[in-house]
Amino acid sequence: MAWAVATAAAGATLALPLVLGHTLDLLLGRAAGGRTLSWTAGCAVLIAVSALLETAEDWLTATVTARGTASLRHRLLRQVLAAGPSGARFSSGDLVTRLVGNAADAGAVPAALATALSAVVVPAGAITALVLIDPWTAAAFLGGVPVLAVVLRAFARSAGDCAARYQQVQGRIAARLIEAVDGARTIAAAGTATRETRRILAPLPELSRQGHRMWRVQGRSTAQSLLVVPLLQLAVVAVAGCRLAAGALTVGEVLAVARYAVLATGIGVLVGQLSTVVRGRAAGRRLAEVLACPAPRHGTRELPPGDGALELRGVTVLRDGAPVLRDVDLLVPGGSTVAVVGRSGAGKSVLAAVAGRLIDPDGGVAVLDGVPLPELTRDELRRQVAYAFARPAPLGGTIAGTIAFGADEPPPERIRTAARAARADDFVRRLPAGYATACADAPLSGGELQRLGLARAFAHAQRLLILDDATSSLDTVTERQVTHALLRDVRARTRLVVAHRATTAAGADLVAWLDSGRLRRLAPHHVLWRHPDYRAVFAPDDPPTPQEPPHAP
Repeated sequence: MAWAVATAAAGATLALPLVLGHTLDLLLGRAAGGRTLSWTAGCAVLIAVSALLETAEDWLTATVTARGTASLRHRLLRQVLAAGPSGARFSSGDLVTRLVGNAADAGAVPAALATALSAVVVPAGAITALVLIDPWTAAAFLGGVPVLAVVLRAFARSAGDCAARYQQVQGRIAARLIEAVDGARTIAAAGTATRETRRILAPLPELSRQGHRMWRVQGRSTAQSLLVVPLLQLAVVAVAGCRLAAGALTVGEVLAVARYAVLATGIGVLVGQLSTVVRGRAAGRRLAEVLACPAPRHGTRELPPGDGALELRGVTVLRDGAPVLRDVDLLVPGGSTVAVVGRSGAGKSVLAAVAGRLIDPDGGVAVLDGVPLPELTRDELRRQVAYAFARPAPLGGTIAGTIAFGADEPPPERIRTAARAARADDFVRRLPAGYATACADAPLSGGELQRLGLARAFAHAQRLLILDDATSSLDTVTERQVTHALLRDVRARTRLVVAHRATTAAGADLVAWLDSGRLRRLAPHHVLWRHPDYRAVFAPDDPPTPQEPPHAP
């Protein structure tokens, strides 16, 4: 639609000089009144139509830009959420810059191209009209066109590099800013606000250099165009005047030639449109990097009846070419609780992510009740596997919505049962509106937020429940209560728990001991406790643990 309106507006603009020139010749030649009146009315209609079309073009430009930007943002957001942790190669700040600023730049390109079409059609049509009216005036104009072409080409080349670098620096600043906002309490406690401000703004001089460079490029191109354009117009008008003196042109034709000379030199308008297109192309390349992040593909199978047996077969995960997990073979018996322990960096959270297919391994496969996870449908996978994390996000709008957030929405009674199991029910009831309290109005501590995350996992637990350091912010008493409820009150058949405390490992049926990305041993805690290297995994102040096997749930 924008292309059609732009073309129609260009046609009306091109027709007007010819009609004006002919009308002027009729007036000077004292033609019949009716004929002169008709052509004068035609001029008025063309002027009105041009104004209406230009208004419609402006409206369509704004509409197409807004819709294109919204469409890009929706597509990018879907891609980011679909890719999940596997697409986490971009920092949060950089992603925000791409989804907000870069998407707006790229979304403006279709409308800019439509406007550029008009900016090309009008000069081309004006040159054609000059040829038809008088070839000598056209020749005078065409003599300066190569200079304009050189100016536009140099601008496009230089502006593209400036825009790309400017957007990259913007992403770095945004990433640092979001890091500082997330760590605001740490910065305040450390008294490093001034140093952090300097760190965030360190790329600012480079941003300023690229911004000034971009304006210099555009200013130089505009200045060069403004120097060439008047000279071309004067040359055309001078030739037209000579032709008028020789009797080869009428006064009306000279008027038309002068007007077409102005329209033909309007190719300089392309500088502004090219600037928009160049920025959009640079932004488009940054958006393409996000869209290229692979989203996991899901199969068509459902799980057969089973008790939640989980098996990792030869699982290897690489990060920047270095192995985080190496050839891990792990069998978690159905209906059991297995704790995953190891020193920091051993690969515990990566193993937990692979176990529920938050990420796909670079080698090997995870199998649940005999079915490889990639062969399951998305809904089946997310219904059967529930997660709780160390830093859960309060999604869902309200406290109840946060607990219910998942593939299926549990009934209110199950929400409250899960909250009681996670020891969250007491503090939730003390909130202003209880379970209906908006998350933004609930001042939650780290431990309370972690208990909400546990409640969410408990409410959705089916075949497999994975806790990734999900009790790290709980006090010892609360952790024991939650662990007791986990083993006896939660519906999950199989539990995989990333543990940092000896007491948590002691409550599990088996312990998977990771060491430098390898599974060193799978055995009960009381058996592994005899090994000095295993005891060294836990904090020195961990209480001694019994040497008897834990009571099976």
